[in-house]
Amino acid sequence: MARTTYQDLLDAGVHFGHLTRKWDPKMSQYIFMERNGIHIIDLNKTLTKVEEAASAIKQIVKSGRKVLFVATKKQAKDIVADYAKSVNMPFVTERWLGGMLTNFATVRKSIKKMSNIDKLTKDGTYSNLSKKERLMIQRERVKLETLLGGIADLNRLPAALFLIDVKKEHIAVSEALKLNIPTFAMVDTNSDPSNIDFPIPANDDATKSISLITGIIIKAIEEGLDERKREKEDEAEKEAAAAKAKADSPKAEAPAASGAPAEGGKRKRVAAEAEAEAPAAPAAEKTEE
Repeated sequence: MARTTYQDLLDAGVHFGHLTRKWDPKMSQYIFMERNGIHIIDLNKTLTKVEEAASAIKQIVKSGRKVLFVATKKQAKDIVADYAKSVNMPFVTERWLGGMLTNFATVRKSIKKMSNIDKLTKDGTYSNLSKKERLMIQRERVKLETLLGGIADLNRLPAALFLIDVKKEHIAVSEALKLNIPTFAMVDTNSDPSNIDFPIPANDDATKSISLITGIIIKAIEEGLDERKREKEDEAEKEAAAAKAKADSPKAEAPAASGAPAEGGKRKRVAAEAEAEAPAAPAAEKTEE
């Protein structure tokens, strides 16, 4: 079953590109035509590409890895943040800090600093500080939460990036490229899709278009999470069945062990009796002589 339809894409305005004078020639393969000075995106290719992206991202999530959502443009940040939270995925919607991926260890230190501030609040140390110190710490906590709150649970580098507007998020794309992290992105007619592993030709400015494409990716992630959960449950059931079978097997063998002597033991006893009787024969012969 298709994840979306041609009509859904039309209704969301996915086909509307930028002005022809603002286009990127590398997007020519995804452009259907020009109308009133605006490029129209080929929705047949959008359908194909969004299906490829959704299938690939589903497999990534199924393996237990994280996908980082990046959308710092005004009309996309709230939509992407809500969607990412719904599937417990990390996201960046305020500002991409240079080195967020390539210098991930330093970013983790900042996240740890944020958690240390939370500990101060809980253990009562925060209340013993002066008013000025509390205010400074509070401001720093708000700043860190704004910039890094979406990746607070990201303990290692993400397995993939999903971006809205690759032209605006070019720093994130370049960092992912250096680290060989797969990228999934909505690419408009003014974007360069050559550095994106799974480009989805679509209008990246309209909220309906952003919501539709991001929603499709989120559904694929949900499918991947559900399949991973089912696989874990099946493995747990198999392990439980194997453990039960192993526990029951000694009970079945117990009567044989505690009952009549084994065949090998019987053979040994017969051999021992034969050896005991063997010396008596020559003695008898000697007396007869």
